Amino acid sequence: MDSEELLAQLADIHLPEPVSYWPPAIGWWILAAIALVLLVILYRKFASKQRQRKICQYALAELQRCYDSYSQADAATSDQNKLDYVNQFNTVVRRVALVHYPQANAASLDGASWVDFIRQKGDSSLLSDDIATALQFGRFQTKCDVDVDAMQGFGQQWIQSLYIGDKKPNEDSSNETASASRGLSSDA
Repeated sequence: MDSEELLAQLADIHLPEPVSYWPPAIGWWILAAIALVLLVILYRKFASKQRQRKICQYALAELQRCYDSYSQADAATSDQNKLDYVNQFNTVVRRVALVHYPQANAASLDGASWVDFIRQKGDSSLLSDDIATALQFGRFQTKCDVDVDAMQGFGQQWIQSLYIGDKKPNEDSSNETASASRGLSSDA
């Protein structure tokens, strides 16, 4: 047999099948799983942030209702109106503290320990001595001389610092943020 006959007996060169996109290689599966996990984490962070903002809005709305109640009250009984406002303010701030810091036993705090708790947990740069005195002894006074507008501003700042940010670093806030979203939404 000569070489031409042998070459004629050979089959043509067959190209391999083109590489299919499905099923993908293991690296693509791993990359897809990592991307999915990252998307879930980002969604949870976003949802948590939105939940915190909503709870903050509820708390601020409750505080605003207290202020509106004071503003619309009769001017003739201004001392009683201020006392009512201080008590309502204190109730809202205490509810926020109970929801945001459930392990801190904020319900049992009173007087100077209550004011110290407020100073430690949130932004208290607007907490003046008059406001601190009103928070300490407001429930037990017959006359209250506090600047209601300043107290309202302090309350808004303190609540926003807890829920939106600008909070002082705290070692026990990480465990309490999750429970904060459950409690205040049912209260508000």
